[in-house]
Amino acid sequence: MKEVLLTPEGYEKLTQELDLLRTDRRREVADRIRVAREFGEIAENAEYDDAKNEQAMLEHKIAQLEERLLNARVIDTKEVDTSVVSVGSVVRLRDVDAKETVEYHIVGSAEANPAERKLSNESPVGRAILGHKKGETVEVQTPRGSKIKFKIMEIKAA
Repeated sequence: MKEVLLTPEGYEKLTQELDLLRTDRRREVADRIRVAREFGEIAENAEYDDAKNEQAMLEHKIAQLEERLLNARVIDTKEVDTSVVSVGSVVRLRDVDAKETVEYHIVGSAEANPAERKLSNESPVGRAILGHKKGETVEVQTPRGSKIKFKIMEIKAA
């Protein structure tokens, strides 16, 4: 698996999620299986099958999180170079044509969330602006084929 870039907050969030899944969720699923067994014959027991499927999905999710955390590199926000856009930067961009300004926190793909303005370094915009400096204009190819021009107005550490 490739290296997973995380902010300190993202690492903490994944760690908390893993702890919750390993404890409370495992216990809940085990209880469902135990109760389903009491319904009688396992071969024809839909409740039991459902609980076992849930257990398999839970264990898969736990394994995924463990692997992400094992391959994680936490970006120290104190070491973020504010002369160029990088993971850990907060970037203010101006859409040249629409004349709108938007601010994004550049994060690794594991913690990207556009609704929170956390943009993945692997997204079209993230990939296009990485390594560029304040004042530069960058053209971004959108998934639909059109192009958007962004001017980098400000780069700061998160």
